[in-house]
Amino acid sequence: MLKAYRYRIYPNKEQEIQLAKTFGCCRFVYNQTLAYRKDAYEKEKKSVSKTDCNNYCNRELKKAYEWLKEVDKFALTNAIYNMDSAYQKFFKEHAGYPKFKSKHSNRKSYTTNFTNGNITVDFDRGRIKLPKLKRVKIKLHRKFSGRIKTVTISKVPSGKYYVSVLVETEHSPLVKTNGQIGLDLGIKDLCITSDGKKYENPKTIKKYEKKLTRLQRQLANKTKGSRNYQKKRKQIALCHEKIANTRKDYLHKISSEIINENQVIVSENLQIKNMVKNHNLAKTISDVSWYELTRQLEYKSKWNGRNYIKIDTFYASSQLCFSCGYKNTNVKDLKVRDWMCPFCNTKHDRDINAAKNILAEGLRQVV
Repeated sequence: MLKAYRYRIYPNKEQEIQLAKTFGCCRFVYNQTLAYRKDAYEKEKKSVSKTDCNNYCNRELKKAYEWLKEVDKFALTNAIYNMDSAYQKFFKEHAGYPKFKSKHSNRKSYTTNFTNGNITVDFDRGRIKLPKLKRVKIKLHRKFSGRIKTVTISKVPSGKYYVSVLVETEHSPLVKTNGQIGLDLGIKDLCITSDGKKYENPKTIKKYEKKLTRLQRQLANKTKGSRNYQKKRKQIALCHEKIANTRKDYLHKISSEIINENQVIVSENLQIKNMVKNHNLAKTISDVSWYELTRQLEYKSKWNGRNYIKIDTFYASSQLCFSCGYKNTNVKDLKVRDWMCPFCNTKHDRDINAAKNILAEGLRQVV
């Protein structure tokens, strides 16, 4: 199986210049081949393949712009393939039309391929050998074994550099268990299980909101483009990075605990894109990160031989009595946290009852 390992790297000044050149060249090739493909269709109604775009880059662009030869050739090829992938998504998945990349973008990255030992990792000395960069200092916080396929080098808005090493490796799935669990995703509590356990919502943005507001006000008073402006912009980027890392760390701990203890995991298939259209809840929904939690559960289930099921979005899990199946439409009101079934007199916690119904519905689908 393929598995990616992300590490932070510390390039020296020369390596930073080479990285900046590569980021710029990849962006340039992406934009040029996108324009070439667009013009070919608009003028001649001709469809251009990624091979044609690659030939255009090698035969014309590299002759016209000699500096394209100074960077890793695989990085340029992968930039063309990324452009082609965006084009295919536009036609097949009805995604937006590919956009030209801006040089002012805060996120920069490129991907290179492993061939003839051009990429090596020295775990003892803490170095990684990359094409055109030679040996770069790296923080290897965990080891991996297997064959390296590709490496993606990226620069985040805070100015830090990272490498993501894609490795073909063997993964031993977890031992099978008899555990089964239903998950009701919420705002007050991030996740409520059918066992009655509640994982609290850490409200990460709320913790850093005052600091972010103060930094953004200070940025507004700086002269755009000045050194102090850039310093303040970096502080804001670091604050956003801290929020994202804190949130993701918490979600990884929850998802790993759920996967380790249960063989069958059932949750709702929430339409989050539609839910954030409610401007009163958009900020809270974005902060709670339901999508990221379900994404982690999905790929960890595949890795570890677990069965992850998503039930229909419109299944009335909160309104149904788990004991007798009676449907109480009054529970549509979110203010109702506890209710008693008028048919069988069972008292329910709204969220735990919903989680139990979600599990029952998921098991019904499997059978």
